[in-house]
Amino acid sequence: MNERRHYPWPRAAFWYGWLLVLLLAGCAAAPTEVERERHREAGLAIQAVYEAALPELPMAKQRHYAQRLYRITGEPRYREIAHEHGRRLVQQLRDDIEGLADPDYAAVRSRQIVESYPQRTAKQRARRAMLAEWGEIPFARQLLFRLAQADYYGLLGTSAIAHHERALGYLAGVAWEHFLTDADVMGIYAAQVANQVYFLHQLGIADLREQVVASFRRQYPGGSAAWLDEAEYHNKLYGMTHFVIASSRYYQRWVDPQDYAWILESFAEDIDRILASATEDIQAEVALSFLLAGQEEHPAVGRIRDSLVAAIDPQSGIIPSTAGSTDLERGEHRNVLAIMVLRWPGRLYPGPDLSLMGL
Repeated sequence: MNERRHYPWPRAAFWYGWLLVLLLAGCAAAPTEVERERHREAGLAIQAVYEAALPELPMAKQRHYAQRLYRITGEPRYREIAHEHGRRLVQQLRDDIEGLADPDYAAVRSRQIVESYPQRTAKQRARRAMLAEWGEIPFARQLLFRLAQADYYGLLGTSAIAHHERALGYLAGVAWEHFLTDADVMGIYAAQVANQVYFLHQLGIADLREQVVASFRRQYPGGSAAWLDEAEYHNKLYGMTHFVIASSRYYQRWVDPQDYAWILESFAEDIDRILASATEDIQAEVALSFLLAGQEEHPAVGRIRDSLVAAIDPQSGIIPSTAGSTDLERGEHRNVLAIMVLRWPGRLYPGPDLSLMGL
């Protein structure tokens, strides 16, 4: 995709962006309530840009955005996108469940997934090469994700997805522990490893949480940040944030801070490096880890909020990439996370439940 592709901005975005810069400059010592309102307004300004362009974004981006905004606001308008995603998801799962009747189906689909895997960045190329070495894992991962999403929507066990036990049975036979505790896999894919271990537990397929966390902590022991290069450090941070986020069922429930004290303490100790070198995506996920643990008052959250506000480009009204791109499609992940952190309302909404919507 052309990095120079742009979507139309709301007319107010340019002026709102400059207002945010002025607010940031003048409120360094403002009272807490003023700071919170400043952060909230910044989040709403980014949201206004994305809401205007949302219908033009690909469905995968619409789903990612709407799912997260629904889970912190409960606003009914996001259910339309969830319904469309659910409709497509049901058909994909029906195809996969039917396909599993063919013993070659998983292998064929895995090859197709690897062949079509993006190769734009070095990270994508490394992940593609890694997945190519793991037989049916590429298909198994995709199927696991789809089943977890269907479960979030309340669709498993309904007539919409008949015989889903066939898919669960197939996944139960996959060598997940070998894959998820492999050092090379962990070294480039820690966030997805965290996601998958929680999806497996969520669906009752396997509980490998203890083994995977132990493997992660062996690979990234306390103090390891000092000798990790930038890519390894970011992978470590992403992995830790996703242990928390996946445990919350992706912003549907709170997590116990005691269960993740080792992660939150590490973030607190390393906050200066996180702010200095981590991308805004990572910074936002670090803040969300504290927020999901009910620790909105932690100083790290305020510092990250200030960092996110400072990163907003006043012309486009969003947080650009590290290369300066303001492409809305590629920047959706970074910006929806920033919206969540900046306007966090302190309540979570599960679902949405689509089980009665005739899918």
